Amino acid sequence: MTRRNQKIIQVALVEDEPGVRANLISIINEAPGFQCCGAYTDGLLALKGIPANPPDVVLMDINLPGLAGPECVRRLKALLPNLPVLMLTVYDDSDQIFKSLMAGATGYLLKRTPKDKLLAAIEEIMSGGAPMSRQIARQVVHFFQQLKQAPVTVQRAPEIKTLTEREEQVLMLLSKGYAYKEIADRLNISFETVRTYVRTIYEKLHVHSRTEATLKYLGH
Repeated sequence: MTRRNQKIIQVALVEDEPGVRANLISIINEAPGFQCCGAYTDGLLALKGIPANPPDVVLMDINLPGLAGPECVRRLKALLPNLPVLMLTVYDDSDQIFKSLMAGATGYLLKRTPKDKLLAAIEEIMSGGAPMSRQIARQVVHFFQQLKQAPVTVQRAPEIKTLTEREEQVLMLLSKGYAYKEIADRLNISFETVRTYVRTIYEKLHVHSRTEATLKYLGH
């Protein structure tokens, strides 16, 4: 995998399963432009080690012994608010998905995600994105559809009206979990143009992540 940016992306892992942890370390260290700067077997060790040696991105298992992944995310974000955390899990459990996202996780992938897509997801986070596996994105959309069917008046954030037609198209695809490159292909625009649109969308909606933008777009 070739990266234009020469900066080495420092990745920390929080994974209790030895085989999975070793595989992730291997994937990261063998990829040009990536380096594993720390690997922790549980949330408490991560809370001690990560603030002392902050990485660019954290990959975190959701089902950790002792301190659960979502709670570990919440505590980490309290210490390092701008630290992106990408959750990894075996199952697309909607309850755990939303606990993690509401705790501050930036993205969510299934562990069976191919290594090239995992590395691309890390790069996307570094570019301001919030990657999700397609299965996870479907769970997110389903969750918000259920909210809309609930006997509660749900209204979109008024800031949505400030978006241009193209910006709303980009936001709609973001809310469905599409990666920047997929959005670029679908709208026949460049990757950099998508990034520019996303930055503008975030500014107009006063948000900092795909999850927050999706919440406002879908009216919650």
